[in-house]
Amino acid sequence: MAPPILTLADISLTFGGTPLLEGAELMVSAGERLCLVGRNGSGKSTLLKIAAGLVEFDAGARFVQPGTTIRYLPQEPDLSGYATVLDYAEDGLAPGDDPYRARHLLGLLGLAGDENPERLSGGEARRAALARALAPKPDILLLDEPTNHLDMPAIQWLEDELQSLGSAIVMISHDRRFLETLSKATVWLDRGQIRRLDKGFASFEEWRDEILEQEASDRHKLDRKIHRENHWLIHGVTARRKRNQRRLGDLITMRQQRRELRQVTGDVKLAPTVAAQSGKLVAEAEGVSKTYDGPKIIDDFSVRILRGDRVGFVGPNGAGKTTLLNILTGITEPDTGKVRLGASVQMVTLDQSRESLDAASTLSDALTGGSGDHVSAGGQVRHVISYMKDFLFSPEQARTPVGELSGGERGRLMLARALARPSNLLVLDEPTNDLDLETLDLLQEMLADYQGAVMLVSHDRDFIDRIVTSVIAFEGQGHWCEYAGGYSDIAAQQSGAGSEVKSKSKAVGKSPAGKAPGKAKLSFKETHALKTIPDEMARLQGEIEGHQNTLADTDLYARDRQTFDAAATALAAAAGDLAGFEEEWLALEIKREEIEGG
Repeated sequence: MAPPILTLADISLTFGGTPLLEGAELMVSAGERLCLVGRNGSGKSTLLKIAAGLVEFDAGARFVQPGTTIRYLPQEPDLSGYATVLDYAEDGLAPGDDPYRARHLLGLLGLAGDENPERLSGGEARRAALARALAPKPDILLLDEPTNHLDMPAIQWLEDELQSLGSAIVMISHDRRFLETLSKATVWLDRGQIRRLDKGFASFEEWRDEILEQEASDRHKLDRKIHRENHWLIHGVTARRKRNQRRLGDLITMRQQRRELRQVTGDVKLAPTVAAQSGKLVAEAEGVSKTYDGPKIIDDFSVRILRGDRVGFVGPNGAGKTTLLNILTGITEPDTGKVRLGASVQMVTLDQSRESLDAASTLSDALTGGSGDHVSAGGQVRHVISYMKDFLFSPEQARTPVGELSGGERGRLMLARALARPSNLLVLDEPTNDLDLETLDLLQEMLADYQGAVMLVSHDRDFIDRIVTSVIAFEGQGHWCEYAGGYSDIAAQQSGAGSEVKSKSKAVGKSPAGKAPGKAKLSFKETHALKTIPDEMARLQGEIEGHQNTLADTDLYARDRQTFDAAATALAAAAGDLAGFEEEWLALEIKREEIEGG
C-alpha cells in the first residue's frame, strides 16, 4: 500500500464520562476510498472533524503530508456570512485551481450561483457545499452524509463525479448502495476503537458479525473462568503460599479486565402502536391534478392503495412528491379529481424535516408533550425514562434540549414519537436521514411485519428496494406512473415491453395483482420470512412434543379433565399453525429456487 498522506495515531478524546475515542488509528493513502461506519454516537463525525483539523483531541497525533489539500463536507453546512452561493463555493480556491470549476459544478447541481444563502433549502445548501468541496479537486475529500437531502439524480451524479476524481475519499453515509458503489476499504469505529477491513462495504456486515460473535464467545469464557476462580477463592485457599497469591492476583486482574470491557451498544426497540384494522381500501384517487403558479405538478393521476400495500414515491426534489402524498392522505385538496380515504384509517406521519421538534424543548417533554413523566405506547403506559431506553437514550438525557441532540439522535426521537401513536397507515418522509445502518435494518424488519399500509418518500434506493411493493415515480410534466416492485425494477420495466409493462394506473380499482410484472425477486418481507419461519416451526414442534407428552398420561383424562382438554386444544392449534408455516415456507423456497434458477 502507498505511504499515507494523512495519519491519525493513538487518538483519544473524552467529552466527560465514557471516552468517545480510545487510541483510534486512521491512515489514508493517495486515491484510497474508505467508508467510515459505526453506530450513531460512536464518534464518526468527530473523527472526521479531527482528520479535517477542526477538533482538538486529548492525546495522540495528527500528521498530514506537506502540500496535501483536504476538503471537508459537514452534515449541516453553514453559509452565513456569504453574499451569494458562488462566493461560498469559491472560498478557499488556491491560485492554481480552476477559477471556473466552482460555477460549473453549481450549474451541474442546479444552482445559478447568485442565490442568497439565507434562502436556500436544505437540499440546495447541501449541493452548494458539495460544489465548494469538489471545486479544488483536493487530495483528500472528507464527506459526512453527502447524500442527505439529495434526490436520486443528484446522488447518481455525485457517484459518477466521485468515481472520476483521483482524490482519496473518507465517507460517512447511511446509503448502502452509495457505500457499496464507491468504497474499497471499510473503517469500523466501535466503542472508541478503529478496526479496518481492506474490502468495500459490501463485505463489512458479515465481517462485523464474525467479530462480535467471537467477542461474545471470549466474554463467556472469561465469565466462566472468573466464576471458577471465585469458587476457588471461597473454598480452596488453604495457606498463603506464593502460588495462591499469584492466582489471587490473576483473579483480580481478570475482574478488572471484565469491568473494563465496553459492551456493544444495544439495538433500538422498534414496535409500532397498532390501531384497529382499517378497511381493505386505504386511499383512492381518481383523475387528480394540481398546479402551483405554473405547469401542473400532478396531471390526471389515479391510484388505489389497499391495506398491506407499501408504496414508495420517487422523483427529483421539487417534482411534487410531498404534494402528491398530502393529496392522497387528505391533507391537501386537488384542483380536479377526487380522493377517498378508507374506513377507520389512523395515520401517523414521520416528519423527517423535524420542523415539529422544538429545539428549546427537552427530550422528555418532546416525548410526553410536556404533560407529565409517562408515555402511552403499544397499549401500555410507561415511564418516559423506560421508553427512552428503547431508543438508546440514557436517563441523563431526559432534560437535554432537543437542539443539542445529534442528527442521529433527533432521527431516533422522531421515530419514538411516531411509533408511540396508534396507526394503521404510516407515512414516512425521508426516514433514513441520519439513522445508522443497524437502526435502518431494524426499521426495515418492523415495516415488513407492520399490518397496515405504508407510504414512503425516500431517495435511498436500497431502502426502497427492501421495503416497497410498488413505486409511484415522477415521469415529467406532471405525469406519475406506478410500477410493481422497487426502484431497481423501474429500469427493467421501462426497457421491457413498453406500454404493456409501464402502466399509469389510471384505472381506479386496479389491484396490486393487476400491476405490471417486474423483474422476479423476493420481497424484503419474503426474505425475512424465509429466515425466521424455520425458528417458528422449531418452536411449534417443541410445543407439540410438550402437549403430546402431557396427553401421554393415560390417567390424565379421568384425573384432570380441564388440563386434558386444554392440552388437546393447544395441540390442535399448534399443529394447525405448524402446517401453515410449512406451506408458506415451502412456497417461498420454491419461488426462491425458481428465481435463482431462472
